[in-house]
Amino acid sequence: KSTVSNMLRELGIPVIDADAMARRIVEPGRKAWKEIRAEFGQCVFHDNGELNRAALRTIIFEDEEQRQKLNRITHPEIYKEMIWEAVKCAAAGHQYIVMDLPLLFEAGVMVAYMHKIIVVTCEEDLQLQRLMEQRHLSERDSKLMIGAQMNMDKKAAMAQFVIENSGSLNDTHEQVCRIHTNLSKSLFHWKVRILLSAAIGGFFGVVYLLSKKVMELGGSVTSRQHKWIP
Repeated sequence: KSTVSNMLRELGIPVIDADAMARRIVEPGRKAWKEIRAEFGQCVFHDNGELNRAALRTIIFEDEEQRQKLNRITHPEIYKEMIWEAVKCAAAGHQYIVMDLPLLFEAGVMVAYMHKIIVVTCEEDLQLQRLMEQRHLSERDSKLMIGAQMNMDKKAAMAQFVIENSGSLNDTHEQVCRIHTNLSKSLFHWKVRILLSAAIGGFFGVVYLLSKKVMELGGSVTSRQHKWIP
């Protein structure tokens, strides 16, 4: 997944990474940080106030209820950050963006907002090896993390595009380029821009009408006040 994201970035496509947003929202003092501290206690924080991810990971991967509790705290904040980043990319004129969401199907919240879904798959043993290397996790923790996610075949069945990433980097790059070519031909972004423009125009229209009404009422009150001045 990280490899594909980097390839898309090299093609000039903005990639909004949920993991990066997750790190941002738990910075000391932020809303999610305060809620995690209140819910899980000091045991999941370092002495300097930063979140102890290893301690928290041990708790949530062995207890489904605790994992759901953490998700209820963090997911809304992550989605807010991602949506704001998406709005900024749209304003900058990008044809399409990619949201890197490792728990897209598991959480279910953002599925309806995705125009197309890309699932990156690889062989199970290779997935475990890469997770251990990239996240510096033990085999046990890596298996717990994989076990907490939906089966890869089920994810692939619900996607419009599937990238098989078990082979060479060249093979993966060719698949990414084909998908990029396909998405670059789409005119869907114009529909989104038209809808956004209409929504923004409608909003400012309502504001204008309300302002005009307030001014008219203000003028009417002033006229009545002047009328009764002896």
